[in-house]
Amino acid sequence: MVLKIHSRCNLACDICYMYELADQSWKTRPTVISQETVTQVARRLAAYAKTHRLDSVAVILHGGEPLLVGPARLRRICEEITHILSPVTTVNLHMHTNGLLLHERHLEILKEFDVKVGISVDGDQTANDRHRLDRKGRSSYEKVLRGIERLRAPEYLSLFQGILCTVDVENDPVTVHDALTHLQPPRIDYLLPHSTWDTPPPTGSTGSPTPYADWLLRVFDRWLEQGRPMEVRTFDSVLSTLRGGPSLTEAMGLAPSDLAVVETDGAIEQADSLKAAYDGAPATGYDVFQHTFDDFARHPGVRARQSGIDGVSETCRRCPVVESCGGGLYTHRYSTEREFDNPSVYCADLRAFIEGVAERITDRTLSPAVRNIGELRVAQGELTRDLLRRANDRTTEDADWARAWQTLLFLDGDADAGPELDVLLAHPYVRSALRRVWSEGPLSGWLAALTVAAGVRGRTEVTVAWEQRNRRLHLPTLGTLRLPVTGGVEITTHPDGFSVRHADGMQRVRLDEDDREAWRPLRLLRSVADGPLVDDADPARRCFPADVHEPLEPTDRELFGKRLDLAFELADQRLPGWRGDPDLLAPWVVTPLAKGAGVQLGEHAPGALGVAVDAEPEVVARQLPRLARRARFFALRETTDLTVPGRPAGRLLDEADDALATACRALDDSFDTGPREVALKEAHRALSALADEPERDLTETGVVFVGQLRADWRKWAQ
Repeated sequence: MVLKIHSRCNLACDICYMYELADQSWKTRPTVISQETVTQVARRLAAYAKTHRLDSVAVILHGGEPLLVGPARLRRICEEITHILSPVTTVNLHMHTNGLLLHERHLEILKEFDVKVGISVDGDQTANDRHRLDRKGRSSYEKVLRGIERLRAPEYLSLFQGILCTVDVENDPVTVHDALTHLQPPRIDYLLPHSTWDTPPPTGSTGSPTPYADWLLRVFDRWLEQGRPMEVRTFDSVLSTLRGGPSLTEAMGLAPSDLAVVETDGAIEQADSLKAAYDGAPATGYDVFQHTFDDFARHPGVRARQSGIDGVSETCRRCPVVESCGGGLYTHRYSTEREFDNPSVYCADLRAFIEGVAERITDRTLSPAVRNIGELRVAQGELTRDLLRRANDRTTEDADWARAWQTLLFLDGDADAGPELDVLLAHPYVRSALRRVWSEGPLSGWLAALTVAAGVRGRTEVTVAWEQRNRRLHLPTLGTLRLPVTGGVEITTHPDGFSVRHADGMQRVRLDEDDREAWRPLRLLRSVADGPLVDDADPARRCFPADVHEPLEPTDRELFGKRLDLAFELADQRLPGWRGDPDLLAPWVVTPLAKGAGVQLGEHAPGALGVAVDAEPEVVARQLPRLARRARFFALRETTDLTVPGRPAGRLLDEADDALATACRALDDSFDTGPREVALKEAHRALSALADEPERDLTETGVVFVGQLRADWRKWAQ
């Protein structure tokens, strides 16, 4: 939620969407948000978080310039939001500011409430002064630098979230990027100027048909040359989506919008950027005094931005890079004639940029993972380790994280704990949690819990201490402990469990004891040797297209396990040895989903299988071989390049594998041959179309994989 706490600004930026573009509603808003409105906003958000059982909410203090509210009022705002929301969910406070007023009094308050700060600056002084002048036409650059310098002092550095830079193609891209890099931000966001088809963006003097792509690619090359010293959200998002991962920014990708804006008068609006489209574009007619955030979530304008591929124009749906581009920022699609049913006004630039990145990152070498399931598991583990290392590299001032990291390094080198850490890092929900860490920032409690789990599994005694914000402490692969209080905890591992010291005393936990009031262990399926694990409690399990079920009551949990046992027994009877098939990646963990959800794979969590609590064992058994094959494809695609990312060849590979996975399901005699024949025809169509694509679009690994698909088709089509 973006919360506008002040509706005026101490700068007069000539590109500002709030004051300079189509929507001028700021003129009728209160200058400063009232305390009554703050209280009502917090109550509405707390009710929404409680209803939907949200693990966390982000509240971004915004303006105008939010620091204009002054230190005393800022403290009351932070205190009220924290007081009302903290009993319900984890509150992550953020602020976006121009940085001119970042003085010690403000910084002390921001530190008290752990408010993460993002600052707008457009590069060196020449670049910044093109647009970011004060109300008397003077440069704001030196004041911004002084604000950043104060923020980077050791006592406040952990608050520094990053820099937002609006692209101006008249500025030299490398000079801009080097100036921002010199400020050592943990993240840079390069933003395209807010423009529409009615008011197109300036194209500069280069004469290029894609000046913004050219500009961004020069920065991308410089960023790679530097060794990617900080996160650049636009770049990281494209790198993620090109390889099947999630979008990391609202400006690109097909992820549903999850943003609400509350103005100083309590009006609930859609994304602020819509102010660039037309007067009143963000308005919903709702406010926090008469409406809830559930009302807002049902608003047609909000739903239009949550429909994925169906919500973009026909032109976009036919485009090979739509998964990465997502049609661009919703605002940038607007025209008076067709409203938002257009590609982005930056369409040519976005495609050229994404395809340029794809060419630069493609690994064309042959990966052994395509021929060996064991090598694939190794590659998956290395990918998880790489994400973990990169998360650690971004964390410099979090003492809890640093202590847990050092303990984890010790366990990694231990003869007993090291192999168990490898197993733990193979857990799909560790990868899922790491993606959350990567997008939201370090979660020291999560890393500490992971470290404890590694110590317990390795039967190695270690002690880990941290600040625990939630009473539910989940140890990946092991179980969940309900703490009597939040706050500082210290855990020491033992060969048979662990002990916990907290403000309320000491708890001793044995892994094999199921204490409904405190310790709730996870269990393996009885019918399947070496797994899978049944996990209905890991917070990172929410990685399925459908809703996961809340932790099951003991009797329901027992029933769910019995149904899964039967499903796996049926699959083993019909396809003996299917779990050892080199073309299949058998499930590592099974999670109960809401009723009616069927059987699904976890997104970006290979080895995670979701099964509806009401799914019939027969239905699950039929799906297991098919989904195990699809899991292998997704895992392979995450760890190596089969095609140049974003090219049609990738989609055709996906379609061929999906069709053959359906045919794979049909290998037992009880399956109707009709669907199998349809699946084989679909596989043949995709493989034939693939043969028409340019050879350069396939990597060496992709060529081998296509050969495997064709061999399977010939075998099953006979």
